[in-house]
Amino acid sequence: MSKNSTYILAIESSCDDTAAAVLHNDIVMSNVVAGQEVHKKYGGVVPELASRAHQQNIVPVVHEALREAKISKYQLSAIAFTSGPGLMGSLLVGTSFAKSLAMGLDIPLIDVNHMQAHILAHFITEEKHHKPTFPFLALTISGGHTQIVKVTGYFTMEILGQTLDDAVGEAFDKSAKILGFPYPGGPLIDKYAREGNPKAFKFTKPKVGGLDFSFSGLKTAILYFYQAEVKKDPDFVEKNRNDICASIQYTIIQILMDKLKLAVKQTGIKQVAIGGGVSANSGIRKALKDAEQKGWQTFVPKLEYTTDNAAMVGIVGYLKYSEHDFDQNGYTENNIVAKARLSL
Repeated sequence: MSKNSTYILAIESSCDDTAAAVLHNDIVMSNVVAGQEVHKKYGGVVPELASRAHQQNIVPVVHEALREAKISKYQLSAIAFTSGPGLMGSLLVGTSFAKSLAMGLDIPLIDVNHMQAHILAHFITEEKHHKPTFPFLALTISGGHTQIVKVTGYFTMEILGQTLDDAVGEAFDKSAKILGFPYPGGPLIDKYAREGNPKAFKFTKPKVGGLDFSFSGLKTAILYFYQAEVKKDPDFVEKNRNDICASIQYTIIQILMDKLKLAVKQTGIKQVAIGGGVSANSGIRKALKDAEQKGWQTFVPKLEYTTDNAAMVGIVGYLKYSEHDFDQNGYTENNIVAKARLSL
């Protein structure tokens, strides 16, 4: 792979975080993220409000990314952006900005698959960070996706299993909502779970064949459990908060790890990497590290590369640029467009 001096500006706007990063080859020079507080009072992301906030945030975020990297826009080699999957309105803001800037600077435009970016974030060069070698298994877990992927090359990936209904991040957030926690509730479940007994309450794990997942039944079971216990004692959640959260988190982690163990057994691949927003969960990180006792080699990204960020988009942009996988005039081509649904 070429190690010429390459500067990639990356833009991420797939959901409710507006992000920009600058990479010098495979090293992150800046990684700026602007969140959107507006969604908290609605208990979830409102697509129309998200796209409006992206329009307000994208210019200052890109400006700050270039400033922190201490480079001029005229030094950029290419612009990478998330083309999907995600919320269409949000994606269009990033796509339009990236196309316009690439056209103005007359440099290549590189479209990036958001889910590939979560996986390839492991190839960002960081001190004391080891990169997986091919082949490896990737568990991508986020608010919108839950997948086990066999990765045999930077852009050669095969989905071995995925959720049949809800994603694991949604299971965490909806469970938190049932318990009365504010949005986003997933991190709160993780926080309270650290002080609780993971086996205080038992929730049935869904029976799904192969390497696929299902979380809708678990959400329903948690709702019925909550309704039954609160009927008996209105203060049940307050009295048992830590144990409830620990039990919910334990069940979800067991579901993920059971499938991951099966994937390792079926493929014989013992290198396992995680990615996506839910990989920030401390319980999942611990479970993966514990699996090293089984002879696994595990890879856990830095926290800043787990939730939606532009650095992960930038590393994909760099890898594609190095392989000349782009159209010099891509910004004028109709095939480089935002896609709400985009598979690996």
